[in-house]
Amino acid sequence: MSKKIPISAPQQPLQSPFSTLSSVGLPEAPADSAPSSAKKKFRIVLRRERAQRGGKIVIVVSQLPPHLSILEIEELARGVRRHLACGGAVRGREIEVQGDQAERVRRYFEDLAYEVVGPGSGAPF
Repeated sequence: MSKKIPISAPQQPLQSPFSTLSSVGLPEAPADSAPSSAKKKFRIVLRRERAQRGGKIVIVVSQLPPHLSILEIEELARGVRRHLACGGAVRGREIEVQGDQAERVRRYFEDLAYEVVGPGSGAPF
């Protein structure tokens, strides 16, 4: 027969292994020595394409950083499609965004701290 543990009886509280630790005498946490603008920015390239798309324009985001996995690229594509409320796809290591919205794509990636090169800077490309 199994031995039952009474649940109505008062039980001893569990002892925490960290209860005797104290933060007195420890150094303060280091402050961020590098400002956010000093973080390394990765460069991506935007280009407009119309060829073999029935006259429709797409913006292609290419030359994504090599440290990004395919899953991370798909997350970026999902984020830009959701932000711009448009369609798009991932082809290899490039993101295609439907529509001629280079400026909006540029702003989206600049907000994510990427250095963006290509159309959408206000100047004709």
